[in-house]
Amino acid sequence: MTNLLQIKNIRKTFPGVVALDDISLSIAPGEIHTLLGENGAGKSTLMNVLTGLYRPERGEILFDGTPVQFRSPRESLELGIGMVHQHFMLVSAHTVFENILLALNKVPNFYSRRKYRQQVQQILDQFNLDFELDTPVWKLSIGAQQWIELIKLLVRDCRLLILDEPTAVLTPQESARLFEVLIRLRDEGKSILFISHKMREVMEISDRVTVLKKGRSLITLSRGEYNENKLASLMIGEDQIPEWQKSFRTSQELALEIKNLSVRNDRDLADLDNFTMKIHRGQILGIAGVAGNGQKALAEVLTGLKEASSGRIMAGVRDITNSSARGSYIAGIAHIPEDRKSIGIAPDMTVDDNLIMKNFSSPSFRRGIFQDRGAIRRNAAEKIDQFAIKAGPTGNPIRYLSGGNIQKVIIARELSENPAVLVALYPTRGLDIGSAEYVHKVIADGASKGMSTILISEDLDELLKLSDEIVVMFRGRLAGSVDPETATREEIGLLMSGEVQT
Repeated sequence: MTNLLQIKNIRKTFPGVVALDDISLSIAPGEIHTLLGENGAGKSTLMNVLTGLYRPERGEILFDGTPVQFRSPRESLELGIGMVHQHFMLVSAHTVFENILLALNKVPNFYSRRKYRQQVQQILDQFNLDFELDTPVWKLSIGAQQWIELIKLLVRDCRLLILDEPTAVLTPQESARLFEVLIRLRDEGKSILFISHKMREVMEISDRVTVLKKGRSLITLSRGEYNENKLASLMIGEDQIPEWQKSFRTSQELALEIKNLSVRNDRDLADLDNFTMKIHRGQILGIAGVAGNGQKALAEVLTGLKEASSGRIMAGVRDITNSSARGSYIAGIAHIPEDRKSIGIAPDMTVDDNLIMKNFSSPSFRRGIFQDRGAIRRNAAEKIDQFAIKAGPTGNPIRYLSGGNIQKVIIARELSENPAVLVALYPTRGLDIGSAEYVHKVIADGASKGMSTILISEDLDELLKLSDEIVVMFRGRLAGSVDPETATREEIGLLMSGEVQT
């Protein structure tokens, strides 16, 4: 049988970096093929080659046996290759139907709205999806928006669907529903290229798995030839996974207390609505919930980036309700933001300078009115060694680092002043196994020394492994709390979907 897609010896370089080095793989019709690899392994670059954003310097791509060269995303899409990105490509002010219509090719200026609505409705009915086509996209949940992205590709009848970390924004029940649809699409002859870091998902849905390592295709294995341990071992190679042990010594002393807190957004809607929560000294408090249910607003109001409309935040006896970001930092609250590249760092500054962004005016880094570059370099060298940061040549902008190493720089900076509370918003999103375990170790080690962590995550396995207690957010409210020692994924998933209130 002819492969639907065949990639032969693809090479792609950037200044000073070989992103793809002789990568080869094939995808058969009616196959779910998973791509695994650490950060920096080349997954994103390869997807950008397949979708026409990058042009390789060498190698060949065959689609349905015919050599192809993509000069733009349009050419890739017209051939039948579609991708659901982690960051959705939707116009939030437009309706569901309008967003789907924008994705169609060669829609005439004068078109039959009824005809196209019927075409879209057939897709919805085929997969038992219930959407009101005239609803503005901004009113939909994040999970629903992802379905719209997938429907856009199905309406175009794409033959190869690329899904990049598709379950990151879904409840367990929504993930199971997505997998049902993907398996049905596979059985109907569609090919699916699936990218995920979650071994549970890889084992459940994959027909074959290709492991990438340092820009190379290491090996392709069929179902039955691999298990979780083998895949993890291939991904990590000789790299060491940090070891850590969870401490169960939680103090009764309150580190932070949130009382009836409400926060309103730019549309004057409630991101947080009468939210109440306590965290004790040395506690790891996990917060579960589908993205967009107030988690970001909670992190921002705690770290002084957003103002509360009502309620109180108490750090011990100190009221920090509408403190500035600087005031929250002084009060002992550190922050790992959701978007590490646009909020967590100054991308064009060096690693050295990023490491002192919160205390650059400290006498430790100054000589009179001038910066002490020697002291700044010594501080960076110490942190690079302590946090195992692969920083590259001294003086390079931090944006050249991998996602995992950028996250390590943020953690090193945030923990440099021994904070009382760490607010970690999706701290391992998009990180490989080694980098994610390093973040877990930092949080667990901090707890053993009395640091409290508010761990906001969409990964239930991570929350169950790390947390002393898990609370669930739904539409800006506290939907309930569970004990991670006894709770099931299904129980947490029902709270996340708002079906159960406790």
